[in-house]
Amino acid sequence: MDYSTDYTTHAEAIADLFASTFTASEGAEEGALIGALVRRLIAETPAGDLRVVTAWEDGTLLGGIFFTRLTYAGDPRTVFMMAPVAVATEHQGQGIGQRLIAHGLDALRREGVDIAVTYGDPAFYGRVGFKSVSETDLPAPQPLNQPQGWIAQSLTEAPLTPLAGPARCVAAFDDPALW
Repeated sequence: MDYSTDYTTHAEAIADLFASTFTASEGAEEGALIGALVRRLIAETPAGDLRVVTAWEDGTLLGGIFFTRLTYAGDPRTVFMMAPVAVATEHQGQGIGQRLIAHGLDALRREGVDIAVTYGDPAFYGRVGFKSVSETDLPAPQPLNQPQGWIAQSLTEAPLTPLAGPARCVAAFDDPALW
């Protein structure tokens, strides 16, 4: 499996992967929502606020992961949110997602990012080091529909300590329907 950070060359294939994966698992409405989110992230997010990692094998796109900057008004630490994450339906259950996440988090560590946060299944993401956090300790940029899914991890030797908000996300994520 090969990893790529070139998301512009294959932007449409990446968006299609996310739309089809989320359609298969969550239904057509969610697939359309996430496909549109991915297109907006690629088209509108400044490069300094976006990291994309894709996994490929023999020219086939297996999966992808997006990291976008979160800023906290009263905190100097660098924070990136990991979302969305997708592995092609026919390639799920092979550990591709976990390897893709580990690769992406390692890249953020090397870049000097302090904290990674995501909004998803604590059981799944717990396998790659994420732990539940409260909105008091790590404010979300929008009200959360499922606060138990707000999880984070320190990417440094420093423990995960509260962040001073308010939080601000990239424009494509600044939509209550996504939270």
